[in-house]
Amino acid sequence: MKRLITSESVTEGHPDKVCDAVSDGILDAIISKDKKAKVAAECCVTTGFLLAMGEVTTTAYADVAAIAKKVVSDIGYNNSALGFDASSLAVMSAIHSQSPDIALGVNASKEKKEGNTDRFEEIGAGDQGMMFGYACKETEELMPLPISLAHALTRQLAKVRKDGSLKYLRPDGKSQVTIEYDGSVPKRVDTIIVSAQHDENVSMIKLHDDILKQVIQKTIDKKLLDDKTRILINPTGKFVIGGPYGDSGLTGRKIIADTYGGVASHGGGAFSGKDPTKVDRSAAYMARYTAKNIVSAGLAEKLSLQVCYAIGVSRPVALYIDTFGTSKINEEKLTEIIKKEFDFRVAAIIEKLDLLRPIYSQTSNYGHFGKPDLPWEKLDKVNDLKKYL
Repeated sequence: MKRLITSESVTEGHPDKVCDAVSDGILDAIISKDKKAKVAAECCVTTGFLLAMGEVTTTAYADVAAIAKKVVSDIGYNNSALGFDASSLAVMSAIHSQSPDIALGVNASKEKKEGNTDRFEEIGAGDQGMMFGYACKETEELMPLPISLAHALTRQLAKVRKDGSLKYLRPDGKSQVTIEYDGSVPKRVDTIIVSAQHDENVSMIKLHDDILKQVIQKTIDKKLLDDKTRILINPTGKFVIGGPYGDSGLTGRKIIADTYGGVASHGGGAFSGKDPTKVDRSAAYMARYTAKNIVSAGLAEKLSLQVCYAIGVSRPVALYIDTFGTSKINEEKLTEIIKKEFDFRVAAIIEKLDLLRPIYSQTSNYGHFGKPDLPWEKLDKVNDLKKYL
């Protein structure tokens, strides 16, 4: 059966991604000095103004305004002609300490209060909710092909802007890729959309030609393209006004682009700006780590894993998997294998993935998954899992 599946990605200059980057910049600055900090930093941004807000409990000091300005400048908003730039940015901080009611459950889990002395059950989940992990064999990094290609396009768009290949490009931009599947097998690229912010004086003919040659053709395998593939470049025409000058931004508003591009489920919780006691982030990372190792070990061709928590409780309250009929063993047995081989208690996740360090700024753009250097992308459980075959 023919199916079309679409995913989108945005560059770091997109207003929502500016906010994600600032939020993770604040987190990294704090956690580098205070590993026990509780951080939930969020931002909103518009023309000339950024508001940092949220809850932070820490012994460390972070200069929020300086962090925000540096992040904005590093993205490329360092010229007043763009309508939004670091030097003239007004930054307001409305950050306060974590709610003591929430801290009751995070600092001492329900299990600890009941007398459990296991060090992995000392802290509880920072909130209730469900998180998802996913892996499949469509790409080398075990990610769905649509989101993998969409991220590749926006990364290349940023690259040719920053290295000077296309000097007229500005920081904002988007991509969207539609893949035609035959059942569950990707066959071809049906549609590519790239929208790139640019200087006023560039012609649409030049921009179209440059984006085609230096972004699309250098990113997408020509074997996936054919004479029916539609390519749309800046379909509305000019795209001069962009970033926070053209639209407001908010932390956590690109959660589908952050994960699996809509191919897999999402629990709804955002990642950026949250320390790893927030299971919205850490449990989603652990679920990805689990799914990737299971698929790489050959226990299934495709795996979606859902894990659910209650606030203040260390252990998850439920775990559910779906292999879409690709499991090599009974799914009930596979679920028990996962429970045996992977520890989803909050403190155990933090220790296993070494999450109490400043690694989060690199996740704020082009997805949290599929990047080989991140700890939840390691395949160090594969040999342990193969024995179950």
